Amino acid sequence: MRITSAVFVALLQINCSNTSTKVNQTTDYKPNILFILVDDLGKEWVSSYGSTSIQTPNIDALAHSGTKFNNVYSMPQCTPTRVSILTGQYPFRHGWVNHWDVPRWGGGAHFDETMNPSLGIEMKNAGYKTCIAGKWQIDDFRVEPDALTRNGFDKYCMWTGYETGIPASANRYQNPYLYTSEGSKTYEGAFGPDVFKNFIIDFINENKDSSMFIYFPMVLTHTPFINTPDETAVDNLGKHKAMVKYADKITGELMEALEKANVRNNTLIIWTTDNGTTGQIVGNHRDKKIKGGKAKTTETGICMPFIASWPDKVQANNESNALIDFTDLYPTFLDLASTSSKDKWPVGSKLQTIDGKSFKSVLVNNMKSSSRKWILGMGGGNYAQLTDGGVENQYVFRDRVLRDTQFKLYINSEQKPEKFFDLLNDPYEETDLIDSLNTSKRKQHFNQLMTVAKSFPARDNDPRYKPNPEQEWDVEISAQSEAWKKQGKME
Repeated sequence: MRITSAVFVALLQINCSNTSTKVNQTTDYKPNILFILVDDLGKEWVSSYGSTSIQTPNIDALAHSGTKFNNVYSMPQCTPTRVSILTGQYPFRHGWVNHWDVPRWGGGAHFDETMNPSLGIEMKNAGYKTCIAGKWQIDDFRVEPDALTRNGFDKYCMWTGYETGIPASANRYQNPYLYTSEGSKTYEGAFGPDVFKNFIIDFINENKDSSMFIYFPMVLTHTPFINTPDETAVDNLGKHKAMVKYADKITGELMEALEKANVRNNTLIIWTTDNGTTGQIVGNHRDKKIKGGKAKTTETGICMPFIASWPDKVQANNESNALIDFTDLYPTFLDLASTSSKDKWPVGSKLQTIDGKSFKSVLVNNMKSSSRKWILGMGGGNYAQLTDGGVENQYVFRDRVLRDTQFKLYINSEQKPEKFFDLLNDPYEETDLIDSLNTSKRKQHFNQLMTVAKSFPARDNDPRYKPNPEQEWDVEISAQSEAWKKQGKME
């Protein structure tokens, strides 16, 4: 594969002496932040994480230029992950425990920034120029054309999501149907990922003299499997590989754009993915064949690749086992923005609990451990229903997993321990120790994680929002949801 010039630039930063002035490590800088969130991609598809199925040279170069994290939990599916990023809260608190595709199902549901913390708002309040491009899917832009502006984003270019009654809105790749400040339309002859990437590059060039916060929730590598402009594949596996390569290419092009704009040295890039690969695809991780873990709380579903790069501030060519989960992004970004990190945040007239913990010290001080003793993953599937009271979760208490530096505990929907694994010695979760707590170390870690599990509310919240007016395209999805569960079909 031809490596882009961004790879060469990143490798130069590692291996050669930098003639520019070094950043003073004691100075508190307010960096630009580029947050890249790839859709549906596990570690088994990133070569720097041990994939033997593919080479991802630009992502690898980014990892070499910064720190590669090994123990970072997302949620196992789209909606729970994305709302957790925006709010800094776990799904049991913000209520979006299950996947809910607002443009397709409606029902008055939406992400209500007047009742929930919202990362974009806080970054704008911190003085950043803000941009988002890619996938949102938690508001219907036909109903709320100002949803992204209300969430703090100055500029936006988004796939609309599947809008019921508009067939063209299914297209996020070829001839994409996209929403900007000019409204929604089909971009004939364009490839969606390139439109988003070019939009971000234009934003960088227009705002390079300001502090920038850029959120890039890619549509790649989510199904449908497609051919990219660079390759024509025949089967789904070949198309998936081409999509991963294109996500890698875009990563390199954005790195290069930051270099050309002369802002790379003061830009933190966080590169990660929202959950594991679709279960339709099998990849090779070192000597193991790995089936995609999307929608599952196995490590392949929630322990995601996570790379942080910021020249002269984040340690280069480094690897970290610090415990982090996606609720931590909210307080960390605000901490970096010189907005003091808190465990509660004002939203409207109420103080909202923030579950996340800032890991700024891990990034800029190369601390070996975060302030966390445990991380959590939960939520996924279409286990929600639309009632007269709005979107309600079908389970009072959704199953979840907790892990510490070594052990992982599964808690079922009856709030009881179900499985227990030693991840240091059994990273693929092949030997359940739930009935083998026969060492003091196992008992200690099991009891510590159970204590945490018992501290959670006995009932998960339902999503918090003021319902939007009823629309003619609103869809009752409860019966459909039951069918999807049997088929294992998840968006």
